[in-house]
Amino acid sequence: MGSFSIWHWLIVLLIVVMVFGTKKLKNIGSDLGGAVKGFKDGMKEGGTADAPAAPAGQVTQSASSDKSAIDVEAKQKS
Repeated sequence: MGSFSIWHWLIVLLIVVMVFGTKKLKNIGSDLGGAVKGFKDGMKEGGTADAPAAPAGQVTQSASSDKSAIDVEAKQKS
């Protein structure tokens, strides 16, 4: 009883096809494939950086020469 035989899986597949129909299953498969492809493309875009990141605590040259940046101190609310 621990595992199912191939006949059990074929019967389950037949019931699923009868309930949903082949067109609906095809649409679900193509939607799932598009989602996976979009996820992979997003991971590729997110993984590549244009410039190497500076270590924490260091100021980069471009940030220190930016005149539009405002330097403020955060104060704790008591």
